[in-house]
Amino acid sequence: MPRDYYEVLGVSKNADKEEIKRAFRRLARKYHPDVNKEDGAEERFKEINRAYEVLSDPEVKARYDRFGEAGVSGAGAGAGYQDFGDMSGFANDIFESFFGGFAGMGQQSRRRSGPVRGDDLRLDLKLDFREAIFGGEKEIRISHLETCATCNGSGAKPGTRPVNCSTCGGAGQVRRATRTPFGSFTQVSVCPTCSGSGQVIEDKCESCGGAGVRQEAKKLKITIPPGVDNGTRLRVSAEGDAGARGGPPGDLIIFLFVKEDAEFQRDGLSVLSDLKISYLQAILGSKIEVNTVDGEEEVMIPPGTQPGTVLTLEGHGVPRLGNAEQRGDHLLTVQVDIPTRLSTDERELLEKLAKIRGDRIGGKGAGFLGGLFQS
Repeated sequence: MPRDYYEVLGVSKNADKEEIKRAFRRLARKYHPDVNKEDGAEERFKEINRAYEVLSDPEVKARYDRFGEAGVSGAGAGAGYQDFGDMSGFANDIFESFFGGFAGMGQQSRRRSGPVRGDDLRLDLKLDFREAIFGGEKEIRISHLETCATCNGSGAKPGTRPVNCSTCGGAGQVRRATRTPFGSFTQVSVCPTCSGSGQVIEDKCESCGGAGVRQEAKKLKITIPPGVDNGTRLRVSAEGDAGARGGPPGDLIIFLFVKEDAEFQRDGLSVLSDLKISYLQAILGSKIEVNTVDGEEEVMIPPGTQPGTVLTLEGHGVPRLGNAEQRGDHLLTVQVDIPTRLSTDERELLEKLAKIRGDRIGGKGAGFLGGLFQS
């Protein structure tokens, strides 16, 4: 007994015509004998065809739903393919994927190769921290394929030209007959002699060896926009490999990577750095000069500043990519430098301060100041 046809196609009994067609198309691509050489693939393909023959015809499908296989026995290809014109579109798609095209049922397929766009090239470029923030002009060196200046890309020796391929007659394709469950079709494949171009070069250009392109190194000046970061990609049009047969060149894709900086870090549009101050500056407050990506800037340390306090320098961060007028902030994390040794005078002064404040110093469990005086 044949399997349930809905199960064969993997659709529900409520599936509409388009859903059934999509399921058939997907499975036909997978199990076609010219594509799938596994054992049982051909039988599976026949089973898929039979299921589609029954379920694609509304009248036959109705009989199958009511009586099962008994209601459709004898319903062959004529029942399932009465409207073959409706199938021709997606059948052509299937065979296009198998063979690159087909000719049959009175149709003819012919393809000529035209201009082909060149390949895109990738270049990884490392930037210093400040280069990524402020951008600017940078010179790079690339190696890509350029159209041969001697033969203007034809590949033929100057004074000669390519001729039609004798194998395919200039079509760029060769054909052979193939029998399938759909009938007799003509398989179309790329001509092995001319590789699909339809032409062969008898006298090759000496400069490019008949390729029509040459590997050339060149220098380029590119503009790095302010605010780029790791992973930012820049596209430089028409600086990839030259196209074939008069096709346009590809593009150069530049992937940017930013070197780490010894002093600064980046978090989005914010620049981060640490600010070390003395314990007296933290207690009394101070004005000090700090390094930023823009140079030295004066910052106010408020009296009583605690370790870990974050001070903000507005507008000294990273420009927003595409809008350099808008910048983030520079965030300074305060680190208080606690001395490990004190001079005699320093110790005496701090001891006096401790007595004034009533702080207990020295001994077990001594506080901040006490820790400095333990011998």
